[in-house]
Amino acid sequence: MGFIDKAKAGAQQAAKRANETVADVQTKRALTKAHNELGETALKLVDAGAISHPELEAQVARIRELQAKLEARNSAAAAEPTEAVEQPLSGAGPGAA
Repeated sequence: MGFIDKAKAGAQQAAKRANETVADVQTKRALTKAHNELGETALKLVDAGAISHPELEAQVARIRELQAKLEARNSAAAAEPTEAVEQPLSGAGPGAA
């Protein structure tokens, strides 16, 4: 096997590993999305009273705490008056010295 053949084989192996890595990353993202969807569904079922389990209570409480924190921040930000900032004239217009 010549140098070019060895280089070609190495490049093919590298490409194969890169494709496998991309596939793994895509699968991990899909798994994370599926976990998030499961969690959202479970939260809706807990809120509706359809499911109840002691292991879910702490997680549901944490989610509610974080949601309340976001809502409080959003309410505070919406209540803050916005002040118009006056820009001084630069004096660079016509007739400036």
